[in-house]
Amino acid sequence: MTTYACPKGHASSTDDFCDECGAKISASSPPAPLAAPAVPATAANPCPHCGAPRAGSGRFCEDCGFDHQTGKIPVLTAPVATPAPATWTASIEPDREYFEANAIEGVSFPAAVSPRTVAVVPPQIRIGRGSSSKGTAPEIDLKDDDPGVSHNHALLTLSVDGVWLLSDLGSTNGTYLNDEQKPLTAGQSRALAEGDRVHVGAWTTITLHRTSPI
Repeated sequence: MTTYACPKGHASSTDDFCDECGAKISASSPPAPLAAPAVPATAANPCPHCGAPRAGSGRFCEDCGFDHQTGKIPVLTAPVATPAPATWTASIEPDREYFEANAIEGVSFPAAVSPRTVAVVPPQIRIGRGSSSKGTAPEIDLKDDDPGVSHNHALLTLSVDGVWLLSDLGSTNGTYLNDEQKPLTAGQSRALAEGDRVHVGAWTTITLHRTSPI
């Protein structure tokens, strides 16, 4: 079918007046070019990355994710796994070297106290001697282990930075860390690390162990 170019851009089937807008068509106006048949978008615009048909004018390829706007495939960042927090344990045992350094009169080093291990559970671990009359119930209870430990002797506290802190609670015989000659003063806190040894009472040494998560 022959059509004629309307001065307003329409393709008219009549050569005198545009059958769409009514504008006069010049006798010298050339016939309008035939419109190319519409090609489905899925066939005309394959994805340049994987060749899959592009459905409509969507930005991303439905098959491979190619971004038709930027010409790139989005890089997906894998979520970063949050490592599980480390766990801590404390081994409790009579320490002859610490006992002899204390040299407390009238007290003999125990012969039948076995070492034991307890979990160090946040947020706090109290070290002392349990007593119903005193109202004390420490997590590390040394009432049957060491008579030189005060009822409220020392405290382990997990800081916001994940570091365990050692504090003395005004104990009678003091709280010592590792090989230091001076005990912690009441209320003073010290950061602890793997393998640190806390000395309390007449002969007790508490050694901290850090267990990495699996």
